[in-house]
Amino acid sequence: MKAAKKKRVILAKVGLDGHDNGIRIVSKWLMDGGYEVIYAGLYNTPERIIQMTIEENADAIGVSFLSGEHLFYAGKFKSLLGQKDMGHVKLIMGGVITPEDVEALKGLGVDAVFTPGTRRDVLLSKIDSIM
Repeated sequence: MKAAKKKRVILAKVGLDGHDNGIRIVSKWLMDGGYEVIYAGLYNTPERIIQMTIEENADAIGVSFLSGEHLFYAGKFKSLLGQKDMGHVKLIMGGVITPEDVEALKGLGVDAVFTPGTRRDVLLSKIDSIM
């Protein structure tokens, strides 16, 4: 019997935000949870991340923010995904995000939003449910 294909997730930081402790922890959690993680690192553009998603045939994009630019970038990512006919790719965001902005991100079409203190089991359960 052939094993099921692992779901692929691109994890990245965009802009000039250089704090990557949280996204590195999430990367390990996802790998332990059976996902294949492609870590794009720091200082990316949305266009670069979308191109990586195409090249890697990824199922989801996960982006972490500490700089307060999450609403702008959510719109940018959703626009680029739409332009490339990639509506099937899940968009996941995390970081320092206020409760009001969590709702705003969901309204923009972000599939899952995680804030500091999210437990490993909660994160994995939510991602499993959307993938």
